[in-house]
Amino acid sequence: MKNKGISVLLVAIFLAATLLTGFAGVSAQADAAAAAPKYIFLFIGDGMSYPQFQTTSDYLGALAENDDILSGGTPLSFMEFPVAGSATTFDSTSFAPDSASTATSISTGHKTYSGVINMDETKTIAYETITEKLKAQKGYQIGIISTVNLNHATPAAFYAHQASRNSYYEIGLEMIASNFEYFAGGGLKSLTGKDSDQENLYELAKQAGYTVALTNAEAEAINAETEKAVIIGETLADSDALSYDLDRAEGEWSLADYLTKGIEVINNETGFFMMIEGGKIDWACHANDAAATIHDTIAMDEAVKVAAAFAQEHPEDTLILVTGDHETGGLTIGFAGTGYDTYLKNIESQKITFARYDTDYVAGYIENKTSFADAMKDVESMFGLTLPANAAAAKQPELVLTNFEVSRLEDAYNLTLAGGAGSSYNEGLLYGGYEPFSVTITHILNNKSGLNFASYSHTGLPVAVFAQGAGQDEFNGYYDNTEIYFKLAALTGAN
Repeated sequence: MKNKGISVLLVAIFLAATLLTGFAGVSAQADAAAAAPKYIFLFIGDGMSYPQFQTTSDYLGALAENDDILSGGTPLSFMEFPVAGSATTFDSTSFAPDSASTATSISTGHKTYSGVINMDETKTIAYETITEKLKAQKGYQIGIISTVNLNHATPAAFYAHQASRNSYYEIGLEMIASNFEYFAGGGLKSLTGKDSDQENLYELAKQAGYTVALTNAEAEAINAETEKAVIIGETLADSDALSYDLDRAEGEWSLADYLTKGIEVINNETGFFMMIEGGKIDWACHANDAAATIHDTIAMDEAVKVAAAFAQEHPEDTLILVTGDHETGGLTIGFAGTGYDTYLKNIESQKITFARYDTDYVAGYIENKTSFADAMKDVESMFGLTLPANAAAAKQPELVLTNFEVSRLEDAYNLTLAGGAGSSYNEGLLYGGYEPFSVTITHILNNKSGLNFASYSHTGLPVAVFAQGAGQDEFNGYYDNTEIYFKLAALTGAN
């Protein structure tokens, strides 16, 4: 009887353990279901890694200082998200990859060559994207927003499949064929094809049922009743992208405005996925323009705040991710000429980006053969840099130029007036293919502020992955960028 009692007890313990395990399994499944995000915001700061957002934070902190005691940066909103991970960015080509391949990794979970969008290394097999799967399998509505051209590499990686990122017309056709509900941002490149003899992409979009808005008034008229929309910025800047935020005039829509409109259009009970790209962070870093980089990073953070406000109304159903596709420019906080010090407040003296300065000022210098001394009056007004002869009257004594810096500027100015930099190795190192005078101005201002760029290209730094909301804990740790796709697919049940 004693043995029988022990047996009964063991069976009871086994049954209890089984029940508890079953309940635990059910509970885990319930937790997983509860964590499945219904509304997903994926922010990609193109070219944005740790240096870009930390520089921006430190700059804002420097502006906020009222005394000589450094109290640290002012965090951007996403820097205070509860989860922060890191992702490697290499592709099948390089440890310093491009946007096509890195965005492919994020959207499909596959590595490929630089320059290739959602296709394998043989350029014959197309990969299905997370957005395509969520639309087809889950009925999610999809929004794609970018401050650069909507058929540029990063936005294209969420709807297109091309052997070359430069097949802009074909990418535009895929954008229309995607049937995604909302596209907004910079103008489409190659509107009528490589030979300008094909049908206009905007007209084709209209024929496919899209409401196409090319003015603010037309964009304002788009609302929740609009089934599908393509909104292009009314005021387009360099390469038909949106303006850099530093150059954005009153009345020009910001990235946050396009997101606000996108939420209005695609918000629904089933769910949505929105990819929002701060594309001109990358362009600014390519040109080594720290002020432009900082302001476009701030602009992306303002859009993140729009998503966070939406999440407050849907806290159990919303996931917000903020990451980058790669780092651009090799930006560093620190410069040999300033030692252990930084003077980030100096950046505030820059009132215009290199791109706007080129069109609004440098073009006139070239046409009119303006003297160096006269050009430097504009430089002082727009960038704060002051010739030594004017030091006594300088508004910012710390931005008075040294004789060596004046010599650099004058050499670059003469080269600009003579037609720009050539293709020599030395000129490539100095100016990176940009207007010599403009890029030398920003280099000197960056350096006087304690900042420096190492490259005009991409680098191999890992990027941060910030997460807040449903499923946020999945994005903790150190992993490859392809895992962003797999984590999203697992959370949503897309396969």
